[in-house]
Amino acid sequence: MPYIMYVSLQGDDNIARFSLDPQTGKLTLQERIEAPGGPAPLALEPQKRYLYVGRRGQKILSSFRIEAGTGSLKHIGEAQLESDPCYLSTDRSGCYVLSAYYEAGRAAVHPIGPDGAAYGPPIEWLSTARGAHCMQTDPSNRFVFVPHIAGNGPNAIFQFRFDAETGRLTPNSPAQVSPERPDGPRHYCFHPSKDLLYFSNEQGCSITAYAFDTAHGTLSPVQTVPTLPAGYEGRNSCSQIQITPSGTFLYAPNRGHNSIACFAVDASTGYLTPLGQVASEAVPRAFSVDPTGTFLYAAGLESGRLAGYRIAATGLLEPLEIYPVGNRPMWVMIVQLPG
Repeated sequence: MPYIMYVSLQGDDNIARFSLDPQTGKLTLQERIEAPGGPAPLALEPQKRYLYVGRRGQKILSSFRIEAGTGSLKHIGEAQLESDPCYLSTDRSGCYVLSAYYEAGRAAVHPIGPDGAAYGPPIEWLSTARGAHCMQTDPSNRFVFVPHIAGNGPNAIFQFRFDAETGRLTPNSPAQVSPERPDGPRHYCFHPSKDLLYFSNEQGCSITAYAFDTAHGTLSPVQTVPTLPAGYEGRNSCSQIQITPSGTFLYAPNRGHNSIACFAVDASTGYLTPLGQVASEAVPRAFSVDPTGTFLYAAGLESGRLAGYRIAATGLLEPLEIYPVGNRPMWVMIVQLPG
């Protein structure tokens, strides 16, 4: 079962494909796939057959078939968008592409055809608010959350019900949950076995854990912990967030402090304990944990380099190799292909 990494390079108009050695963590560049128009967010179909790419400069949603065994990409279609997406995901059935639009303040749902290509027009093109930054369905595929940052947005998480038969969204009750402080929820991840979600707070430089009411599809904050060391007073903002497949550790990059914040996840409660920060490349916007939870890779938006780390038994990160990848790496995705 080969391990493949895709890195979207907005400044080079391509996607770099690497093979990943699951024993050593070493990456080997295999090819660069042309994707004109500033490729940024990536999304993977649940059965790992198709990859979706948001080309922000041209406002296009591109679809690629993932070739079995190699991970090579074959372009199979594209849909014109009304604005540039900052986040893509697929629903749990692989029937729809969901997308969030920061500047347009929108959330969209595009259907996926029998050939695996996403097409338009969108089923949903909902006005939410400026600063929309992420959009995913929950494990039951019945609910959707769209966080909006603070300052340039309403500092709120919009809550929706999702109809997996039609792709339609309906505002939940309540329609929003808002942090008490201007934390600015940006991205989120689900605990693999508990009814918890973790949000990275862009302006608050923190992580908030939310209890997830799986019957009603609503969130309640239960814990907020900082991503920065005590006493740090420089500029910083948070970006993406990931939890290891085992649910043991959680990671969130700091852009400005230029580090990866590391957390232990309590096996009983799911609450977080800060472990510290590990130095990263400049402006670590995009990163990914491999499917085994052994390695972490973080891309420096300003340096154009990708730093590899081994996840130690303590949850801290041990530096490995640094790879030049290209200009403005925006997304890092690691896939374990079937076969």
